Amino acid sequence: MQVTKKDNIFLRFVEKESIFKNKKALTSSFMPSKIPHREEEIKSISNILAPALRGYQPSNLFIYGTVGTGKTISIRYVLSQLEEISKGRGIRTVYINCKMKKVSDTEYRLLAQLLKEIGEFVPETGLPTHLLYRRFFEKIDEKKQTIILVLDEIDSLYKKIGDDFLYNLTRVNGEMKNATITLVGITNDLSFRDNLDARIKSSLSDEEIIFKPYDALQLKDILAQRVSEGVIEDTISEEIISMCAAMAAQEHGDARRAIDLLRVAGEVAERLGDSQITYKHVELAEEKIDMDRVTETIKLQPKQSQAVMYSIIKLQEKYGSQKKWADTRMLTGDIYEMYKEVCARNNLKTLTQRRVSDLIGELDMLGVITAKVISKGRYGRTREVVLAINDTILQRVNSMLVERLGN
Repeated sequence: MQVTKKDNIFLRFVEKESIFKNKKALTSSFMPSKIPHREEEIKSISNILAPALRGYQPSNLFIYGTVGTGKTISIRYVLSQLEEISKGRGIRTVYINCKMKKVSDTEYRLLAQLLKEIGEFVPETGLPTHLLYRRFFEKIDEKKQTIILVLDEIDSLYKKIGDDFLYNLTRVNGEMKNATITLVGITNDLSFRDNLDARIKSSLSDEEIIFKPYDALQLKDILAQRVSEGVIEDTISEEIISMCAAMAAQEHGDARRAIDLLRVAGEVAERLGDSQITYKHVELAEEKIDMDRVTETIKLQPKQSQAVMYSIIKLQEKYGSQKKWADTRMLTGDIYEMYKEVCARNNLKTLTQRRVSDLIGELDMLGVITAKVISKGRYGRTREVVLAINDTILQRVNSMLVERLGN
């Protein structure tokens, strides 16, 4: 069957002018020419790394802050500025996102990625880890240089492989003759450093910078800048920009969420054939983002965390589908009993109740459950758990977990 041009299903997208003039400007990976409301933090980072320009090793640095507070974009901005001015000065920057699947699983994969960044390729498996360390250190020590190694989402790596890699990366400076490594760790976990081994803390000799959440006015400035670069003029009002900023400010001042909300609202408007972004589009965008965020967050968790989440959902079902989700409160002990059943059905190793309690705490931090510590008198303390996601999202999460775990 031959389809004429006027019958083409994509014709309306071609004929109608887009809301966007540069959609990339409304993504978290976009690097704007200026980063509003992070001038002081950027100045602090550059002050710490500046000694590299004179041939000295900068202090190790840890950057803390909740999601969407500008940590990653600020360090990327500083690195780009440093690379621009340091040509011929023996400075090399390496940025690695530790949440990438090819990096976060094992120490071997981390080292393979580090070697790849400096032009050395190794097989994905098969070599002893100590050999990869030696190859990495020997390669960078071939000439006099300062390596600025940025490990973004470093807490994800720590949870999977422990902290030995930090010890090895920080202690090697005393053994190399030419090169030095400065480590920059970025994490959402404000207590990350507290959990490290004492010998690693002593070898880090690090400095710390904390990124505070943005408020609604700051988020409005950020969105206004992105709108000016990414959206066609007069397709969005100042009121809608303010609303997106206010909604994101309630989510711990998350600029990434504000930018995503605006972009998805524009996408929704285009799909509906509307030429203006309105309140209705923002509402639909928020619903879509929440569903995608929760599902993706749980999908990226280790299998044991998924098993705990699935156990909470199964226990909810056991307590009765007639109740509202928010009315059902589950205790840690009951969750653990259900967890043991889930592990037995899916051939998973059963963790201790204490470790499962830790995983419940991590799910609480992710915002998919609410876990409140309550006292049971002489029987000690336990957690009271409530699901923190609505029915629609829950069904999608449940389907994903059934697919991954089995039953």
